[in-house]
Amino acid sequence: MYSEKFQKSLALVEAAREKNIALEPDRMTAKQKEDLLAAFHPDYKKDEFQELKIGPNKGEKVPTELAEILQAHSRISASSIDLENPDYETDVLIIGGGGAGSSAAIEADNAGAKVMIVTKLRIGDANTMMAEGGIQAADKPNDSPATHFVDAFGGGHFAAKRELLSQLVCNAPEAIQWLSNLGVEFDKTEDGTMVTTHGGGTSRKRMHAAKDYSGAEIMRTLRDEVLNRNIPVIDFTAAIELILDENGRAAGAVLMNMETKELMVAKAKTVIIATGGAGRMHYQGFPTSNHYGATADGLVLGYRVGAKLLYAETLQYHPTGVAFPEQIFGALVTEKVRSLGAKLVNVNGEVFMHPLETRDVSAASIIRECSERGNGVDTGNGLGVWLDTPMIEEIGGEGTIMSRIPAMWRMFAKYGIDIRKEPILVYPTLHYQNGGLDINPDCMTTNVENLFVAGEAVGGIHGKNRLMGNSLLDIIVFGRIAGQSAGAKCKDVTVGKLTLDHIEKFEAEIGKAGIDTEKVSPVLLPDYTRRK
Repeated sequence: MYSEKFQKSLALVEAAREKNIALEPDRMTAKQKEDLLAAFHPDYKKDEFQELKIGPNKGEKVPTELAEILQAHSRISASSIDLENPDYETDVLIIGGGGAGSSAAIEADNAGAKVMIVTKLRIGDANTMMAEGGIQAADKPNDSPATHFVDAFGGGHFAAKRELLSQLVCNAPEAIQWLSNLGVEFDKTEDGTMVTTHGGGTSRKRMHAAKDYSGAEIMRTLRDEVLNRNIPVIDFTAAIELILDENGRAAGAVLMNMETKELMVAKAKTVIIATGGAGRMHYQGFPTSNHYGATADGLVLGYRVGAKLLYAETLQYHPTGVAFPEQIFGALVTEKVRSLGAKLVNVNGEVFMHPLETRDVSAASIIRECSERGNGVDTGNGLGVWLDTPMIEEIGGEGTIMSRIPAMWRMFAKYGIDIRKEPILVYPTLHYQNGGLDINPDCMTTNVENLFVAGEAVGGIHGKNRLMGNSLLDIIVFGRIAGQSAGAKCKDVTVGKLTLDHIEKFEAEIGKAGIDTEKVSPVLLPDYTRRK
């Protein structure tokens, strides 16, 4: 199965394990981090970005792949859609059926609003389902929301919108309790105390988890709550264009059945975008840990009607994506593996960084080790470094892996790798969209009334880098706020005449800017067609 060189490296890792367990690598200084990121993090590769020529962020740079779809043609013409006879009418239209959309639906329903979810796949087909490591909340005696804020603000390069980050950390303990009351089975000790662990960049143990199925457990619970409330969910139906009213306020969406391509109109008093991330855009050719539908749809929909983006140039490359075997290339290896004691080791069996640096620093360190230093392991399908998982049981005792990260064991066991006995190979994978639509504390976009956003489609909550466990937290905190805000706002809204005039205006901008493109957007699904 392994080449001679591969086996030699494996032997070096095993021989050095005892010494490496005892090793306490130094944390990097702020200057070392800055230099490392500038040299090796993908966000700093200037030739991979384009300046936007049109729209509310004109003049700013975003990844080339994102620029192409933000400045693409609409999938429809305004004249082809009958806005006079909507197929659906609701108070709150939620676009996206992941954790943020589901949380919003529950709270809007609590507010007494008529709610409808549309989702291009099925409810629960979302990055929420794939999150593994846990959800942060400062709810232990030695911790506080203020400490959580400091960790997250620094980890995000001091770029987060303070008012949003304050909401995130201050609402975190209540979010955990809300989920627990709904039925989420968090890990607990025998006396009922919630088990918490460290994550990269955290100064306290505040990661709450359900083994390493945290996102799946949360999504299961939210989905059941939505369905038990009989909130309408229109599966396999994508929003392909937002609808405004004559006063420029969000008032619904044009929908497309993903199977029949039938077009429909949904009229609403308020709209919530909860479409998730962008991993399936494969920026810079990176593999991704994201679910199949993560194609930045919400950013396109919002941008075309004039909603501003914030930090759209920043992405998170999770440091530990699977580098081997090829069948699961890019799949997520949760940061919890490192929080339980596994360290990153190069081809020579050397620990080359502190295992719990922030994600951007960790990813850049791995890229540097494989490129500049030439210390990567040749997997036969690229380079990687070892994540020495047997350390976990050396530190925590036999059975720790099966009790704390069983999903990781099962994922690799399918391919004959027992992570209790041998290390695994990892390399950064495209994981999270740090940037997104700019919102106010009530989750309404800063310049389009009645258009709310929650979850990964939001920019500014985490600044320019996100700490582990704060994404599951933000979909709950801001999903709930969006639902509460939209549910309250819709009571005072009278929808004016529906219009799609923004499509023609955007087309005129494309022509005036001299953009020559045949692309249409939103993308909806990735294209993996084999071509000569």
